[in-house]
Amino acid sequence: MGIFVVLGTALLLVASYLIGNRQNMFGKTFGITAVFKNASGLQNGNNVRFSGINVGTVNKIEMINDTTIQVHMIIAKKMQKHIKNDAIAMIGSDGLVGSMLINIVPGASNAPLIEEGDELKSDSKIATQDMLSTLNVTNENAALLTADLLKVAQSLTTGKGTLGRLLNDTVMAFDLQQTVANLKYASKKANTTLSEINDLATAIDFEESAAGVLLTDTISAGKIRNIIGNLETSSIELGRMTKDLNTVINGLTDRDGLVHYVSQDTALAHQLKRTMKNIEQGTERFNENMEALKHNFLTRGYFRKSEREQNKLRKQIQ
Repeated sequence: MGIFVVLGTALLLVASYLIGNRQNMFGKTFGITAVFKNASGLQNGNNVRFSGINVGTVNKIEMINDTTIQVHMIIAKKMQKHIKNDAIAMIGSDGLVGSMLINIVPGASNAPLIEEGDELKSDSKIATQDMLSTLNVTNENAALLTADLLKVAQSLTTGKGTLGRLLNDTVMAFDLQQTVANLKYASKKANTTLSEINDLATAIDFEESAAGVLLTDTISAGKIRNIIGNLETSSIELGRMTKDLNTVINGLTDRDGLVHYVSQDTALAHQLKRTMKNIEQGTERFNENMEALKHNFLTRGYFRKSEREQNKLRKQIQ
């Protein structure tokens, strides 16, 4: 009985020492704080780690308001010379599903050391629960996307839609291939034409050639514009004249017109011939009478005077 009592007492002392040593109850410590927006399941007694080493424990969790939670930590005094006051405190977990803890990430090397009561900057990482929620949403979206892809694959396999027809209709695929070939040929020809135009533009002497003058001289361009305008006006006038000539020709060739009437009526044609013959005979007799008047002593003075005036007028004109 005494042996069991002694062993129990020794075990109790050893357990108390180990627990107290873990909670930094028997060593020198100093307190620091950090403010978080979410405690993420952190509890009193959780470990505080610095660069992966346990250096303290969480002593107190205090809610300041609905978005501010202040965490008090007890850190071993011997670690004070290693922690700078620009270190960052983050809430993490011990493994994927382990207990929560606070990780202190070292800051810059030139910052001063941390002091009793200092408040560390905090940074919130995505919690495991949030990660699992996000992963669940991602899995749902992946399932929907897989279902849609399955529908697309079935449509392609059965030949539905444009892509399905392209995959299953050989005639349409051949036509599309020919279209692409024609587009390539047209593109090649267009590139050749552009190259020739570029060479032609490069060969133009903009200072001496007519093309250069037309392209650079605004006065010549204005003259050409006026010429084109005059040509358009002339074209309109020619169109009107052609229309009038067509009207005249149609009138002459009409059944009631003079040409048609003369060509069909032989009696009128004979009358016209006799009339023309009489006119010619009358003209000859008139000329004979005029010649006789010139030699008549009563009128020859008048004709001579008229002739002298005409000669005088010709000399003045010359």
